[in-house]
Amino acid sequence: MRLLQADGRASIRSVAEQVHVSRANAYARINRLIDDGVIRGFTARVNHERAGQGASAYITLKIVQNSWRTVREQLRELPGAAHIALVSGDFDVLLLVHTPDNRTLRELVLTRLQAIPEVLSTRTLLVFEETDLLDTGPGGPGPGGGAPAIAEE
Repeated sequence: MRLLQADGRASIRSVAEQVHVSRANAYARINRLIDDGVIRGFTARVNHERAGQGASAYITLKIVQNSWRTVREQLRELPGAAHIALVSGDFDVLLLVHTPDNRTLRELVLTRLQAIPEVLSTRTLLVFEETDLLDTGPGGPGPGGGAPAIAEE
């Protein structure tokens, strides 16, 4: 699985060679992982800044009790929403968004998120730098990563 996470376009032959099994065995194992739902699909990892989405933020939300499913469906419709998680702790939902700039991010938070009736409060953590731990290409994983800035709304 690690090989496919690093390169979802790797050939069956390449995967088989790297894990020291036959091509037929590698093909069968990968298909079983797909059939069992372990592998949900193959996607491209995007450099959001180069794709015109230079502002990223994690947004925490406190929501009305028992409103998770309703809120989740509304968050799915937000432009730039990349990840939504129901979590435990001081807040209920963790949302990752990518937007073209801070002005768009501000509008998303103040206009779209806070207009959802079940959202009681939000807190925005700006991403200054991030490292894709699955990236094995040039400029891949390495030291770095800034602490997020926290903005209260």
